This record gives sequence, C-alpha cells and structure tokens, in this order.
Amino acid sequence: MNDKTTTDTNVDSLKADASDLLDEGKNRAQATGERAKRAVAGDSMNPVEQIGSHIKEAGHELKAGIDKSSRELRHEDADTV
Repeated sequence: MNDKTTTDTNVDSLKADASDLLDEGKNRAQATGERAKRAVAGDSMNPVEQIGSHIKEAGHELKAGIDKSSRELRHEDADTV
C-alpha cells in the first residue's frame, strides 16, 4: 500500500514549509547584505560593481519570493483538497 495518510502529508508539508522558510530568510539576508555592501562602499564602488550588486540583490529577492510563493501554493492546494 502506497497510500499516504493525512499525518504523513502534513509532516511532509511542514518539512517543506520549514525548508522554504529557511531558504527565504537566507535569500532575504543575502539581499540585505548586498544593500549594506553598497551603503558601506558608497562611491568607492565603480558603476559596474554597483550594477552587479543590484543584480545580485534582485536575484536574492526573486529567490525569496519564489520560496514564499511555494509555501503559499502548497497551502492553497491543501485548502482545495
């Protein structure tokens, strides 16, 4: 029998939520780090470095948003079942 019980499904969902939450936090912290790096470096960063830092920040924010969306979708799916 390969039927998953409700408890198994809930445990799997909690594990996935925890993983996504940690990943989201990590990515948001990295994005904040990029902003701080630009604030501290100020004018000592050349334009190419500043653009690169903005791109890294945007990438981290995008990844964090994906992790958040994954959690939200998982719960929307659970609500419709």
